[in-house]
Amino acid sequence: MTAFHETLRSLRVWDTTLPAFDPDTAPADPLPLFRQWFVAAAEAGQSEPHTMSLATVGPDGLPDVRTLMLHDADERGWHFASHATSTKGRQLAADPRAALGFYWPVQGRQVRVRGQVAGGTPEEAAADLHARSTGALASALVGRQSEVLPSREELARASEAAWARAEAEPDAESATWTVYVLEPREVEFFQGDERRRHVRLRYRREGDAWVRELLWP
Repeated sequence: MTAFHETLRSLRVWDTTLPAFDPDTAPADPLPLFRQWFVAAAEAGQSEPHTMSLATVGPDGLPDVRTLMLHDADERGWHFASHATSTKGRQLAADPRAALGFYWPVQGRQVRVRGQVAGGTPEEAAADLHARSTGALASALVGRQSEVLPSREELARASEAAWARAEAEPDAESATWTVYVLEPREVEFFQGDERRRHVRLRYRREGDAWVRELLWP
């Protein structure tokens, strides 16, 4: 057996006490429950609870996935941002169907969100860009996300120029920076259980209302 397989077989999952979750006490809308779980994950010491996986569909019909940061979650949906010219931006322009996945292992919890993505306004994009750190602004100013990079030296030169501009012009704009909002049709909450009696609560949109239903684990 290789070191990889030995390590893989040795790893434990949820061998500590996990929080209880009674789905009968869940709110009628998934947003308050998501916010509660998010805060609870952060307070429990979960590293970077705002990181999430975004799945999109490419022009070849194959799924694509990457990790990025949550920027907000409100009545409109789950917010994130990127360049419209990036791979994810082009994919969403062609097919706005997408899904998000959050995993907070410190509490054995997952949240899955499925729906359609809509682009925000230029004003929202500018506000999002300038609410971030200097480094985040510099990264956005570099641009060219997902393009082929000829060399790391070229990236270093572009990054140095972008950092200088971000420090000198904190209100600098990036024409392709876009705020996206995933408008949910389904939101599933998963609570792990040490005895594998996992709780899965799905919210499903029907018209203007949410239907709640339990799923077999």
